[in-house]
Amino acid sequence: MLTQSNNNDAIAKQLAALKQVCNTLGAYIYTKDIQGRYTYANRAVLKLFNKSLEEVIGCDDTQFFDLDISSHIKENDNQVMQTATVINAEETNYIKSSGEQRIYHTVKSPLFDDDGRVCGICGISTDITTEKRLRDLNHEQKQLLDTVLNNIPACVYIKDEERRFLYANSKVSALFERPITEIIGQLETSILPKDIAAHFHESDAKVFKTKSIQRIEETVIDNVGNTVHYLSVKVPITINNKCAVIGFSTDVTELYELKEQFRQQANTDYLTNLYNRRYFIEQAEREFTRSQRHALPLTIISIDIDHFKHINDNYGHPFGDKILIDISEQLLQGTRQEDVVARIGGDEFAIMLPNTTRSQGTSLAERIQKQLQAHDFSATTDDLKVAVSIGITVLSGTDTCFDELLLRVDKALYQAKNKGRNQVVYL
Repeated sequence: MLTQSNNNDAIAKQLAALKQVCNTLGAYIYTKDIQGRYTYANRAVLKLFNKSLEEVIGCDDTQFFDLDISSHIKENDNQVMQTATVINAEETNYIKSSGEQRIYHTVKSPLFDDDGRVCGICGISTDITTEKRLRDLNHEQKQLLDTVLNNIPACVYIKDEERRFLYANSKVSALFERPITEIIGQLETSILPKDIAAHFHESDAKVFKTKSIQRIEETVIDNVGNTVHYLSVKVPITINNKCAVIGFSTDVTELYELKEQFRQQANTDYLTNLYNRRYFIEQAEREFTRSQRHALPLTIISIDIDHFKHINDNYGHPFGDKILIDISEQLLQGTRQEDVVARIGGDEFAIMLPNTTRSQGTSLAERIQKQLQAHDFSATTDDLKVAVSIGITVLSGTDTCFDELLLRVDKALYQAKNKGRNQVVYL
């Protein structure tokens, strides 16, 4: 049978063991009475206050914290004691002895007397100051990064090898017409139409295979049928030991269209929208080489408006321009898509007819000559008839370059002029 002394020794050993546990947990452990005075503080609390146990017991928090700033300490204590419930909260404390600001994750529980009434509280506080600051810093950096990525003129995204989105900026959200929360974690095949998803994955797969940066142009049709051009840079990265790709896709549709306009302007006559002399020569030289290599016929037609100076002098240059435009439209209507129709001088036109024989070319030239002669180019109520002289030639076995055809068709045109105009001459 245990004696009272043995009981006391056992209790003393338990208390000593409990204190040792409290001092080695790495947390701030304390108890307070109903008036908020400390009845126990472990070694961590004493070190924080820079006080001995005797200097802490019986004192309240006004001795150790700036409660004007740390008012929620007392508020949390009162809530526990008044409601007899446990609270789990984050507390920011200002230590008087050091002037430090510390942040704690705190759990406060009510203590009860033998009658079941609340007689104090027990608190366990874990210092999360560094963790909190790092978390806040990470959050701030994420906000800054999101701000940057959401305001650059590009769709930015990250996908893993399974084609799952790990990140998407606001431009991607707008493009897919989905909130970002419905994109992150989703497979691209569940978000995009199958053909578009396959188109994008083709270059993604190349990144994964080569482990190298890929720069590509991508063209897609949006949901309203518009053609959209992207310049994409795709970079291989590693996230959690898994391969992923980060993509930067910039909408260059406007730039692409502007480039196309410049290209057209460089190749097109400003007045008639026919091809210009430079483009005609480039295409004719290419077709000359192709026709020679494959033994195909090639016909060149040269057209000049008769007495065009007289038209300008009598009707004015604006009307002369209208004549040029009308003739251009007539020439386009009478030719094929593969033919090249150009304005190569003031009132001179040329037509290149690939895979066209002499008889076929002559037939077209005569038809053009008759159609233009019959066309009404009225300036006033009087009828105005416009005639043209036409020269025509075809590729021969002795031709060594396109310039020889060009000289020959010009000679044919001059002969048509010298013979009285309004006729077709073949050389």
